Amino acid sequence: MCSLLVAGSGVAQDVEPIVEIPPEPVTRPNIVFILADDLGYTDIAPYGSEVNTPTLSALAEQGVRFSNYHTAANCAPARAMLLTGVGNHLAGVPNIPEMLAPEQRTHAHYQGVLGDNVVTVANLLEGAGYHTYMAGKWHLGSTPNKLPSRRGFQRTVAMMDSGADNWEQRPYLPIYDQANWFADGERFTLPEDFYSSRFLIDKTIEFIDSNIGNGQPFFAYVSFMAVHIPVQAPQSFIDRYMGVYDAGWDVLREQRLQRAVESGLVPADTAMTRVSTTGDWDALDDDRKRYEAKRMAVYGAMIEAMDFHIGRLVEYLKSSGQYDNTIFVFTSDNGSEASGPADPEAFPARLGPAGQGYHTDYERLGLQGSYNSISPGFASASASPLSFYKFYTGEGGMRVPLIIAGEGLPRKQVSTPAFAWATDITPTILALAGVEAPGARYAGRPVLPMSGRDLSPLLSGNADRVYGEEDAVGYELTGHAVLFQGDYKLVVNQPPLGDGQWRLYNIARDPGEVVDLASGQPVIFQRMLARYQLYARDNGVLPLPAGYTQMRQLVTNALHQQYREVILLFLLTLLVLMPFYVAYRMKRKR
Repeated sequence: MCSLLVAGSGVAQDVEPIVEIPPEPVTRPNIVFILADDLGYTDIAPYGSEVNTPTLSALAEQGVRFSNYHTAANCAPARAMLLTGVGNHLAGVPNIPEMLAPEQRTHAHYQGVLGDNVVTVANLLEGAGYHTYMAGKWHLGSTPNKLPSRRGFQRTVAMMDSGADNWEQRPYLPIYDQANWFADGERFTLPEDFYSSRFLIDKTIEFIDSNIGNGQPFFAYVSFMAVHIPVQAPQSFIDRYMGVYDAGWDVLREQRLQRAVESGLVPADTAMTRVSTTGDWDALDDDRKRYEAKRMAVYGAMIEAMDFHIGRLVEYLKSSGQYDNTIFVFTSDNGSEASGPADPEAFPARLGPAGQGYHTDYERLGLQGSYNSISPGFASASASPLSFYKFYTGEGGMRVPLIIAGEGLPRKQVSTPAFAWATDITPTILALAGVEAPGARYAGRPVLPMSGRDLSPLLSGNADRVYGEEDAVGYELTGHAVLFQGDYKLVVNQPPLGDGQWRLYNIARDPGEVVDLASGQPVIFQRMLARYQLYARDNGVLPLPAGYTQMRQLVTNALHQQYREVILLFLLTLLVLMPFYVAYRMKRKR
């Protein structure tokens, strides 16, 4: 008991002191953000796939599936939006650097690397007391100031490039001299027993475990290389899919449509278009059918292997007492990739992989040393029932799975048809963590405001949508362009698959983009076209150089990279020999 002097009495009395009891500390959730690479809309079981993905199916049961979530049509632009909440053109990533033309690179916002005018979700969570970890593909810049270890991640093991081998440290394209892996800001050599999905989860568990006892929450970004080319998987997983795809891509596309309808992801009357690159399965001979089916079997195996290793992370979190306080966000950077050759056994198709030291043998397909990719036909099935695929602004290139799950979330086993966009992920993570978005300045420099929306009202059931009927979201990639507004989508796809004509679809009723409403809804069409022009102006979208195509520029950049040293040596030799040549010519003139 304390002896206190009561005011005005002049005498000391025994009085209980007033003690302020601090409020119970708010337990902030751990957040695991899992990003697949080139995963199609119906490539996992909760979205209608035949591929066995029990971990992702369980997560879908613990949260909300988004049936109308969209992302960029290729990887680096999507990653910029996902990690910053800012549109990719403004964030400095209008395209992957491997496809940028020299004329475009003269502009500061066309470098293909994450700009200093944006803040990553890792920066903000680290500033709020979170441990921040990253394992996997980065592809947002490889110079020292662009590494993930300089963008808010405390522990990292990261692959810098657009892709790499999944079995060993080797590049998959001649545009790279080596597979560029970094750990905590320093060059890193992969272990001998490397397989990408297993390794990335091993490192994530290692990072989390290193600080698990100090009471601070963690943010773990796991950026898988599955199912980007080269498509590779352990034999034990491949064996499970042998024979599954023998009926071909048309049958698979129809089967996935039916399952997507049954699960409520798309309307019952959803129609599909046939992409022009989808070949005639019945016209193939038996050997080709056998080979094509195995290409897809390896693809399915790689997805299941990814799911298996996510399951290992889930089990670790459960055994360490972290699972109940962890929120999971799972999605893909873009839709399925169809750049695999239609006939991988033809000489031109084998020439590229052979130049990199790969084989395409049937018996060893998907194993170490193998270069594998799915055909355009199976890529179309992977995106079923949507049209187009990666690099195009059709739904197949942009609409992908999104699952947000966790024991602490109020809604479970539900699906939402609300439109959502890649820039929404960072604001949602910040809201779930109780962390404010940055102001006009961060760390002493001006930064752009986030344009994404917080999706947590959809998770709680307090709202049916976070975008109003008049809210517009634009996007552009090498002339392929789109504007979303309400249930409508204004879109243009350039050749070779598109025709360069603007079209209008109601993607809530017609996700397969079959019925063009442009002529029947001219007011909506013109209004949205005007809104897209505003987007292009405000985001600094540049016109394409004459004759530009994605593949031509990729090949040109690859050749430039491959022969750059030879050219430099030639120029240096000329520089050294020039004085002797000049002296020789002057001597001849005398």
